[in-house]
Order: sequence, then structure tokens, then C-alpha cells
Amino acid sequence: MPHSAPDPKLISGNANRPLAEQIARRISLHRGTRQGLLDARVERFNDGEVFVEVFENVRGEDMFVIQPTSNPANDNLMELLIICDALRRSSASRITAVVPYFGYARQDRRSRARTPISAKLVANMIATAGIERVLTMDLHAAQIQGFFDIPVDNLYASPVFALDIVHNFGSTRDVVVVSPDVGGVARARELAKRIDAPLSIVDKRREKAGEVSEMTVIGEVAGKKCVIVDDICDTAGTLCKAADVLMDAGATEVHAYITHGVLSGPAVDRITRSNLKSLVITDSIQPTEAVRGCPNIRIVPMAPMLAQAILHIWNGTSVSSLFDSATLEPIYESFYPNGLSPAA
Repeated sequence: MPHSAPDPKLISGNANRPLAEQIARRISLHRGTRQGLLDARVERFNDGEVFVEVFENVRGEDMFVIQPTSNPANDNLMELLIICDALRRSSASRITAVVPYFGYARQDRRSRARTPISAKLVANMIATAGIERVLTMDLHAAQIQGFFDIPVDNLYASPVFALDIVHNFGSTRDVVVVSPDVGGVARARELAKRIDAPLSIVDKRREKAGEVSEMTVIGEVAGKKCVIVDDICDTAGTLCKAADVLMDAGATEVHAYITHGVLSGPAVDRITRSNLKSLVITDSIQPTEAVRGCPNIRIVPMAPMLAQAILHIWNGTSVSSLFDSATLEPIYESFYPNGLSPAA
């Protein structure tokens, strides 16, 4: 649907306000007009209920609500739903939820008897709130898009990660991309193909949830720089164990590229003391002070790509062009001033 309003209108909840402000700034640069966030208040009553009041007219506007449903997931999800209800009741013409990190995505199937499929429940709630489109990034399972009866644009961090690897590693001749489990092979293969590197797998076996009993490296990693790629890093236990196993198998150094840095509990402490030379995450989830202060964690901004995707949706043009590293190079030039062309 091509835009009818003169400008896209952005509004943010409290989940990741700095990312929303960066997206607004990037859209301002693209369009040459000042693009701010809509004036609104998103607050709590004393008992924790969410209250939203929008201070600007949104009648007939094309609205983009920027709100990852990260920790605290339930609070941030309710903020998203209530903001959208306020906009719908104020006659906004279209509401797009920009959810860089989609919480509950790990509950995408019935893993055992008598368990929920919470990702489907959340998809139903989002559609019921009046949201007409979802823009997200690196869904835990791509088939979650099928849980929605509305359009879902799922962006990928891998083209940005490919640019970052080329910029920071130079030659990728001695780089091996590693999937931390068999289930993530498709994601790892995608990045390996982008940087023309071989693929390896760390096969893990769990005795019970949250505890890895055994890890085996499939593929040749001796004398190589290993790059582990995954979508979510929560407590970092599996990631740090995988780094140990790879070093024991003869890797010269281990790096990790993870889209969503949940990093809860002991994660930052584990990463600081681990064999990981670097952990690269995106700002899809607002980083804590501990994450920012960790010497071997680096944060890649997603605002340039998300801003471009919002403009494509607003203009009614293709979002899939952002799956290509070549398309993203000019968008990320200012972040990598020393060039992004692949090394020979």
C-alpha cells in the first residue's frame, strides 16, 4: 500500500527508546526533514497497569510503533498492545508494529505434552490489537510468520554481520562459521555463504533443559578463526562451552555474532571470563550498563537497516532488497569508514 500521509509517524514504548530515537534520526537523514518520535506518555499506574496518552493528532496517519518485547517481556508486550489500541481508537490509517526482538518466539511448538504455543497466542493478540503489519528481525523460527494472518517482514542481521566480519577480519580465508547446534545450521550456512567461508557444527546433547552434557565438533576447525552465529544469547552457558570445545579442537580464536543479546543472569560475567575473543550483538534489545562495559562485547547498530525498512513499507516498495549486503553497504558506510569491500 503506497503512503497517503506526507510522513511516516513514529511512536515508541519504553522497551528501547534509544533505538527508536536512532531510527528517527536515520529517517531524518534519508528524507532531509526532521523526523521525531510522536509526543506521548507511556506510564504505569501504582498497581503496574500500563497507561498510554498520545498528545498529537494521528487521524489518517501511517503509524510505526517501535517496541521490542524484551525483558520485562510481559510489560513491554502490554505497552505495545495498548499503544496500538490507543492509535486505532484515534483513527490512525495503518499501524505497523516494529518489534526488533520478538519475545515468546522460543515457544513456537509443543515441545512436550501439555505445553503452550505462546508465540501463536502473542500473534493473535497483536492482530486483535489492530496492528496491520509486523516488522521484526531474526525470528527464532521463520515459520512463526505463518502464525500471523497479517503481513510479517522478517529482516536478517546476517548481511550486516557479513559486512562487519569483512571489515574486522580482512581476509576470510582462515575463518570458519560455526553453528552452536544442529537446529541453527541454516542460519550459519547463510552467513558462511555470504563471506565464502566453510561451515562447522557443534553438536550438543542435553540431559535436561538448560544443561548441556556433551558437545562434539563436526568439521575442521584446527588453526582457524571460528565465528559462532546464532539468533539469541540468553545466559551464555552454551555459547561459552562451545567456545571452550572449539579451542580444545585447535581453533586459534573464537568470536560470536548473535542477533539478540538477551544476556540475563550470569551471562556478562561468563562472557568476560570465557574463551570468546569477541561477542558481537545488535541493539535490538537495549543493552544494560554491564553489557556496554564488558570489554569483549561489541554492539552493531540496527537503526540504519530498520529505518530503511520503515521507509520501504511506508513507500510501498520491496523490503527484501535489505537482505543483500550490497544494498546495506551505503547505509552502513558511516559506521565502517575504512571501507567494506571484501578482501581478496
